[in-house]
Order: sequence, then structure tokens, then C-alpha cells
Amino acid sequence: MRVFVAGAAGVIGQRLVPLLTAAGHEVTGTTRSAARETEIQRLGATPVIVDGLDADAVLTAVGQARPEVIIHQMTSLSALKDFRNFDKGFAVTNQLRTTGTDNLLAAARAAGTVRFIAQSYTSWPYARAGGPVKTEDDPLDTRPPAAMTESLRAIRHVEEAVSAFPGGVVLRYGGFYGPGASEIMLAPVRKRMLPVIGGGTGIWSFLHADDAAAATAAAVTRGAPGIYNVVDDDPAPVSEWLPFLARCLGAKPPLRVPAWLGRLLAGEAAVVMMTEMRGASNAKAKRELGWSPRYPSWRDGFPAWTGNAPALRAVHNDAA
Repeated sequence: MRVFVAGAAGVIGQRLVPLLTAAGHEVTGTTRSAARETEIQRLGATPVIVDGLDADAVLTAVGQARPEVIIHQMTSLSALKDFRNFDKGFAVTNQLRTTGTDNLLAAARAAGTVRFIAQSYTSWPYARAGGPVKTEDDPLDTRPPAAMTESLRAIRHVEEAVSAFPGGVVLRYGGFYGPGASEIMLAPVRKRMLPVIGGGTGIWSFLHADDAAAATAAAVTRGAPGIYNVVDDDPAPVSEWLPFLARCLGAKPPLRVPAWLGRLLAGEAAVVMMTEMRGASNAKAKRELGWSPRYPSWRDGFPAWTGNAPALRAVHNDAA
């Protein structure tokens, strides 16, 4: 099929395009940067330089490509410096999830596109009540920390707008990791600047970037329209995964600070993510997309990411 990947030069797009071309699809990939044009071409796609916030440019690009499937991977996730300014760090991504989504959907309708797949996010958007692991049927948070209000509003927008499209599929990815993904987190862990706040009871669901791309490629031809949690099999509390990541990096164990001090130093959003966040179940994605993660647990993926497989063996030996 003809597939239009908006954001083809991003972390997921770079992994996704080769999977699509290997499956025989004709891929058009967008980027905002002329410097990334050659890279997209090398991946096997026809490159198009377009700003996702420019409605006319998006309409033209999609109209020329005439895609049967559009995949919305437009984000700008490198700007977050601290949790206290969460919405500020996600400001461009929030625009791409609102205005950018609307631009793509309008172009999809004009071009006769039959399937529209969009990136969303899981875990922290879920309501912080009930059990520790959520399904797609569970509600999102109605009282997010003030610093995350705009980001949650943008997530709601992309999910509602895409769900209203007849062939709309929303993929709620877990926390990305892997080469080129979330590597900004590694230096603070090495320096013991990322502490366990409170009891570290917040549940995180992770996802290797390669697994995100594989699930997205599967969604091109599999699964009914709807929302899917795309995460690994092992939701886990901060108190487990953060010390493990430190060990994989050969760093000392993370410091532990009480919630009141974490709130003072890092803000309410950081405390919520460290102490109240919920994980997500991938049962629906595995069942309906025919997908399973290559890294079923961060316990496998973190050592591969950091290049420290002996750390994994050491933890298994300790557990035995």
C-alpha cells in the first residue's frame, strides 16, 4: 500500500520506514529539516520536507502522495529539561498532537485515506485510582498536576480526533528506551541525580523503540480501529527499575528522598510519576495486532540498551 509517515526522521520513524518498505509498501516520509532528507531516502522512503503545523503544506504533500495509510509520528521530545516545566518542555509536541493532528486528518479526508495511525502515550495519563495496571477501557486522569495539564489535553485531543476517523488507530506507547531514545536520562542516573522519590511506588510501563516500530508496522494491516496500549509485558515500580538501570550503567544505587523533598526539588509532576503513576496492559495489542515485544521486559532491554549484559546475569544470580 501507499503509506505516508509524518515524522519519518524521528526515533520511531527511522525504525519504522525500513519495516514498511520490507513489507512491500510504498512509503513517503516527512521531515521538517532539509538535512534529514537524504537520511529518509536512505531508509527507503520518498522524502518530503513539510512542517506539520502548516495546513496548506500538509494538504499538498498528502494529496501528492495519495496514501491509503497515514502514520502520525510527529513529536519533539527532546526539549524536556525538568518535570517542573513539563508542559513547557512538551509545548511543540502538544502543538503537533493538536494542530498537527487536525492538519493530517483534514488531508487524509481530502485524499481518501482509509487508515490513520497516530502515536499517543500511556501510563501517566491514566487516572491514579484503582489497580496498578490499566487497560484501554480505563479512564484518563481528570486531575493531573498543573504542570501536565496542557500535555494531557493534547493527548486527549489526538485520541479523540483520531478515534472519530473511520479507520483511526491510536497507539499508546510506553516509556521509550533504546539507542537514540531517552538517552538524556542516562547521565542523571550515572550521577545519582535521579532519585527514588517516596517509596518509588509509581508503576511504569516501558517499550523498546524497536518494539514500538514493529507494533506500528503491524497496525498498518492488523487490528480494528481503536486504542491500543503498546508496552512491554512487565509494568514495574520505580523502586525496582531505577536501581536496576543504575546497576546496568555501573553506577551507584539511586538516592532516596521523601515525597515532600521531591516535591520541593522537582515539583508535583515528578512526585506523581515516581509514586502514583499506573502501568498498562498490552493484552489487546498482542491479541489484535498479532504483535509481541522483542524485549518482553525492561529487565532484558535495559542491559541490551546499555551494553551491560553481565548486570542482567548478576541480578538473576542474586534472585536465585
